Amino acid sequence: MTDSPNFGIVSSHNVMIPMRDGVRLATDVYRPADDNGNAVDGQFPVIVGRTSYDKSNPVIWIEAVANAFVPRGYVVVLQDLRGRGDSEGTGDYFHTANQKEGLDGYDTIEWAAGQPWSNGKVGMVGASHGGIVQNMASLYRPPHLAALWVDVAPTNAFRWEVRQGGAMALHMYGALYLHGYDSQEIAGNSEAIDRIERGAERLREEIWKQPFTEGSTPISEVPNLEKVLMHYYRDGSYTDFWKQESLDHAQHYDRMADIPAVYSSGWYDPFAAETSEQFAHMAKKNTSPQRLILGPWNHVSMRGKGASFVGDVDFGPTANWGDEVLNAERFRWFDRWLKGIETGVEDDDPVRIFVMGGGDGEFDAAGRIQHGGGWRVEQEWPVARAVETAYYLSADGGLGESSPVAESSETSWVHDPENPVPSISGNVTGFYEWIVLPDDLDSAYVPQRARMRSLIPDGPLHQKEIESTVVPADREPGTPALLADRDDVNVFQTEPLEADVEVTGSMLVNLWISSDAIDTDFTAKLIDVYPPSEEYPEGFHLPLEDSIRRTRFRDGFDGEELMNPGKIYEVQIVLPPVSNRFVKGHRIRLDISSSNFPRFDVNPNTGEAIGRHTRTQKATNTVYADSSHPSHIVLPIVQITG
Repeated sequence: MTDSPNFGIVSSHNVMIPMRDGVRLATDVYRPADDNGNAVDGQFPVIVGRTSYDKSNPVIWIEAVANAFVPRGYVVVLQDLRGRGDSEGTGDYFHTANQKEGLDGYDTIEWAAGQPWSNGKVGMVGASHGGIVQNMASLYRPPHLAALWVDVAPTNAFRWEVRQGGAMALHMYGALYLHGYDSQEIAGNSEAIDRIERGAERLREEIWKQPFTEGSTPISEVPNLEKVLMHYYRDGSYTDFWKQESLDHAQHYDRMADIPAVYSSGWYDPFAAETSEQFAHMAKKNTSPQRLILGPWNHVSMRGKGASFVGDVDFGPTANWGDEVLNAERFRWFDRWLKGIETGVEDDDPVRIFVMGGGDGEFDAAGRIQHGGGWRVEQEWPVARAVETAYYLSADGGLGESSPVAESSETSWVHDPENPVPSISGNVTGFYEWIVLPDDLDSAYVPQRARMRSLIPDGPLHQKEIESTVVPADREPGTPALLADRDDVNVFQTEPLEADVEVTGSMLVNLWISSDAIDTDFTAKLIDVYPPSEEYPEGFHLPLEDSIRRTRFRDGFDGEELMNPGKIYEVQIVLPPVSNRFVKGHRIRLDISSSNFPRFDVNPNTGEAIGRHTRTQKATNTVYADSSHPSHIVLPIVQITG
């Protein structure tokens, strides 16, 4: 076999592979073929992809995986998960809370390794849920699993995927529509399918219908998924539900196989924190090579056709990967570990990050700002030379390295749950509202994903409302609001920088707060503020990372403790990692508020049981910035040498 063969492809569809409990999983097998379309004799390495989104997807799986790997001398095995697609196991599917995933992965890998066309070495690829199942299989250490490429995979649903800081990340409510619409449980039930479809079309209305209750949402058409939704929505503490290994395999990292693995994500992906944390743990634990790649991407822009931009921001040509670059990287990786070809991957630096920023700030023909940036290699994550530096809030809206000296300094605002701060953009996935089709167009002939647009644009947008921004239906129409101008958004920013500042890593916001409510939320958002321009007289406000903390969970998530009105408490908000160069003349800005909807569910401020409130009330919330209560954000500052 040559290093760069060029085989044809022959495929077998819906091969039913038995699992240890007798359930059979539908699997498509793509094998190298000769010029006559006949399978080539010999043994080949195997790439396995397991999915909840249809193994025959022409873009995600056929073009990007089967048509890419098989001509190079691989067998590709693509499988519908238990209870999905053409697989058996109806009733066994619970979104990502599937306890049999690890064993199903093990059995599939070992089946593939035992076939006469296999050389006994199996690798896995897949993104998001396709990354989750890789980690789950690794927990059970199948003997023939030889390498992984885990892309944009959550590892702890409680921390980042579904809950965040005690609030629900509502993109997972939107994601359940995807999994409900084509679920096996309602196949052929036109009324149930129609209810879910209509709900997805009205998603911007459905998200206001809280609290979610049994039977009240379109998701209730699929009982398994409704059970999952209620846990997602109501389980604010770290309950036994969240402890399932399928939802928190991060607690089981030490069980995972010691095999070569790549972990990839983007700064605007919801799971950058988990990807980087998994790499750090596995690099410390394992003797085999581990790699981390973090680019300026959202959940999907690393793959597919690729692009140099996300949202309103262009990062330059080197940011553009897509399947072409991704597969070139994956070929180097799997050729080494599955074929034994020397590709030099052992000599690669373990960490590759894209440092955003440093562009000229001009605007292209599409109106996107040229933020720029470039790739850099590192030897570890977190970056060891990053210096944790506190930037302190001041009541006059300042943000700086000087600690406060005033004995009394505070900022207060009213959090109205009926008029929450809108999410202009955010790190979300699967938060799709479906476009309503014309009456003369049958939805059966329109690909499902061709109808979808993210309810919250999944990438950086200037922080000003746009036409698609989700706002209360009864709000008086008017000029779209700049978030910084809202009374319930508190802006703390530096003076224009006198020199470039690089921030690379995760961040921690420490706030001293009080409220006249017994429970409320505090949100934080880091922003790179451009100087005023003709296009943006107020300056372009580039969001980097955001998060939230529900105050009843200020001391952790093992239990709840409501506040005493007026008493001062300390709360911490963890911001996911980022790498950004704030250039001279820009400002570093931190926005503090109490809502970010529909990115997160809105706290009703009543202190009632999570997800079971009966009313809402306004709360007057306060953040302190004095010598006794020095609220601040800790930024990992990397010295700029060039």
